[in-house]
Amino acid sequence: MKAVYMGTPEIAATILETLLSSDIEIIGVVTQPDKPKGRGKEMASPPVKEVTLKHQIPVYQPRRVKEPEFVEQLKALAPDIILVAAFGQILSKDILDLPPYGCINVHASLLPKYRGSAPIQWVILNGEKKTGVTIMKMDVGCDTGDMILKREIDIAKDETGGSLHDKLAEIGGEALLEAIEMIKKGTATYTKQDDSQSTHIKMLSKDMGRIDFSKDAASIERMIRGLNPWPSAYTYYKGKTLKLWCAEVYHSPETIEAINEAEFGSIVKVTKEAIFVKTGDALLKINELQLEGKKRMLTGEFLRGYPVKTGEIFGVLEN
Repeated sequence: MKAVYMGTPEIAATILETLLSSDIEIIGVVTQPDKPKGRGKEMASPPVKEVTLKHQIPVYQPRRVKEPEFVEQLKALAPDIILVAAFGQILSKDILDLPPYGCINVHASLLPKYRGSAPIQWVILNGEKKTGVTIMKMDVGCDTGDMILKREIDIAKDETGGSLHDKLAEIGGEALLEAIEMIKKGTATYTKQDDSQSTHIKMLSKDMGRIDFSKDAASIERMIRGLNPWPSAYTYYKGKTLKLWCAEVYHSPETIEAINEAEFGSIVKVTKEAIFVKTGDALLKINELQLEGKKRMLTGEFLRGYPVKTGEIFGVLEN
């Protein structure tokens, strides 16, 4: 079976590696154009392109996949199937109808929940207990196609966006291979999604990482994990950005009662290893952080260089 693969970020690169270790014949890979990255704004290739070049497979980077010229290129390749994972562009009906076995997508959620981008992070932000991947046959909607199979996993209590990404990338590749085998044998079943159960989530942005300490501690703690490693949860300390990488909810009725008049974000307790901050309902114990211009470190290490005091407030931009 000749396949064209479409994908862009790390999760798509991992899935591509899994496909390349199988007997699937990848005749071409489509990914997003190179983009400037970092402070120097040097052009950087998408992770999928790096994998593709390593395996000496033709790579295509159309500005818009719907462009007639590129559609003609795809037709010339004549793939039996198109495999898609986190590509980042909407496929036109011309492309969807092109391969005999259709366009098959790996989506990193249990559809119909969490349609759209960034489902990996949003399941953590929303406190879900389970997630997984869905292999589906694409249609003209956004993650609305008929489902072929699902693979479900538990979300660990200390799960981060990064750790869950890696787990789903691994099972996503395995599930896609399984689905392809079913399609080849003619045993695949296509189940329509229940649109009444669907949810759609928005893209991540850097500004959504700013912590509002008036919210409950549990939702802030999930935010810290869910947005790790990108875009990261952050606040401000003495006018500098302070990223929080690891925290836990700390319930202490006596302490909460004693600080009722303190502002949200106030540092109410400092030990040798942790900083305790007032939130909307409890304390947030900060275990790992990173001050602007410094490396990521455990709070105990940070405190040995920065004498944080009770009464100081996180979230204040001014010095």
